[in-house]
Amino acid sequence: MTTWLVTGGAGYIGSHVTRALLAAGEGVVVLDDLSTGAKDRIPDGVPAEIARVHDRAAVAKVIAEHGVGGVIHVAAKKQVGESVDRPTWYFEENLEGLRTLLDVALEAGVGRFVFSSSAAVYGEVDVELVTEQTPCTPASPYGETKLVGEWMIKDVARAQRLAGKEFAFANLRYFNVAGAGAPELGDPVALNLIPMVFTKLEAGQNPLIFGDDYASPDGTCIRDYIHVADLAEAHVAAALRLNRDAEASLTLNLGTGIGASVKEVIDTILEHTGIDLPPVIVPRRPGDPVKLVASAELAGQEIGWSASRDLRDMIVSAWAGWRFRHDR
Repeated sequence: MTTWLVTGGAGYIGSHVTRALLAAGEGVVVLDDLSTGAKDRIPDGVPAEIARVHDRAAVAKVIAEHGVGGVIHVAAKKQVGESVDRPTWYFEENLEGLRTLLDVALEAGVGRFVFSSSAAVYGEVDVELVTEQTPCTPASPYGETKLVGEWMIKDVARAQRLAGKEFAFANLRYFNVAGAGAPELGDPVALNLIPMVFTKLEAGQNPLIFGDDYASPDGTCIRDYIHVADLAEAHVAAALRLNRDAEASLTLNLGTGIGASVKEVIDTILEHTGIDLPPVIVPRRPGDPVKLVASAELAGQEIGWSASRDLRDMIVSAWAGWRFRHDR
């Protein structure tokens, strides 16, 4: 058993990762600044440090006190449009935080690192399925911070190995995350499409589609949506691979290989909720590529993982989570 430090472990994705690790028999300690997370998402009995990843002393303390053997770094800012407006802040939040975390982990001899990357590293692509060999040309500062983060981790691994030390890593490129593993773990903030639509519907307002003039069948962007429970299981599979293989150097897409347009997602939400508020078209957002759909074959080969839940599963569970949070 390894004890894993999950940064952002009180957040939407991190809380699912924490529970999946516990279910697999691994140890967990959480570090979270609660900027988007909540204490009630941390399971009873799981130690937690309320601090930023930029806080060297706090990170060093939690690693030493709990015998941390691996890090799963989920904490980050993740809004594409916000990153376009505030690029230097995104580099400070995402890259300086990662640099500090890596420095402290190395000083403590921690040699396993799982990084929450993003499909945003690919930017504008014109392929049916995005593979890990697809050229990376990020279209936003957010995507750039994730790509540079991957480079940083690879460089650290190379330096450690040249020094005769172990360092195994997995850069996990998330596609669009949705759904909830349990109602109490639903996405509490409207930073992604599905909860953004829920927010509008709850307010009695029409949901928004940012542009319907893209080169897609219905003119709206196409994305690969992955259930957060599938995503959490992928983190466990990657962590267990790093436990077994001290030289693992993995960069993996996490998606389903199936695309759904923004309009299709909203139509499915309206059908499930029974709410009659058709979407309104507004101008495009900067930095949004027309299509991003994953090839996840390599994840199957390297960590034995594949997604098992579909879009309807995501919307049904996400709506149950939204109602849990907002009906109380």
